[in-house]
Amino acid sequence: MGLRRRSRVRRSSRRRGRRPRGGLTKLTAGSLDQAVTQLRLYDYAASANCYKVRLLLAQLGRDYERVAIDIFDGDTLTDAFEQLNPHRSTPVLQLEDGRVLVESNAILWYLGVGTPFLPGDAFGQAEVARWLVYEQTDVMPMIGGLRFRLITGRLDPEGEAAEARRGGAHEALTIIDGHLRDRPFLAAGRYTIADIAVFAYSHVAEEAGIDTSPYPAFRAWLERIAAQPGFVDDLEPYPPNASVLAGRSTYG
Repeated sequence: MGLRRRSRVRRSSRRRGRRPRGGLTKLTAGSLDQAVTQLRLYDYAASANCYKVRLLLAQLGRDYERVAIDIFDGDTLTDAFEQLNPHRSTPVLQLEDGRVLVESNAILWYLGVGTPFLPGDAFGQAEVARWLVYEQTDVMPMIGGLRFRLITGRLDPEGEAAEARRGGAHEALTIIDGHLRDRPFLAAGRYTIADIAVFAYSHVAEEAGIDTSPYPAFRAWLERIAAQPGFVDDLEPYPPNASVLAGRSTYG
């Protein structure tokens, strides 16, 4: 099965987007020791988990410092990065007081508190939490995991492992599409961090060879998200060093 380069929605979304407010710097030996004067995002541009956070920060209009982390050039394998995040993953958000948050959806929740992107009532928050969990257990591994492994040569497109993830991706899209048939957004009747989290990997499903045409409610939802104020799609393609055995990372 051939991989589609870009979906129609993704191309139009990129045209409508604007650049994030964060200034981008590269990780250096002294970066982790520098005093924090504003939000600092340790970030890998090709990660949809990192893209989630950049999207919310852009839509909140928050200024922040972006520190580029090359997860395939050993940046997360250093002792200094391990002190920042023992899981050796991105994104990492460092607050102005030096405290650190890891895990993309936890960061979304923190940034969303007190804003329209996270409901204030318990039921609405529980609805959002439901989708944050589902995104990590089903959407990311099945859609995002398949895309990553196919693009970087870690899976045979016709092999059993790819077919299993492909089936899981269609199951996830069926769930999302069914949920969206009678509502505009995933939770609380409005655009929230639940939509941002699920959008990040699902909007590039066709880059994993997943035909999304059987899911019209899902595709209409992608367009509604791309039309939100402050929307940006700056998710980068995987670079050559992301290919299997080409770089130094926890992925091999």
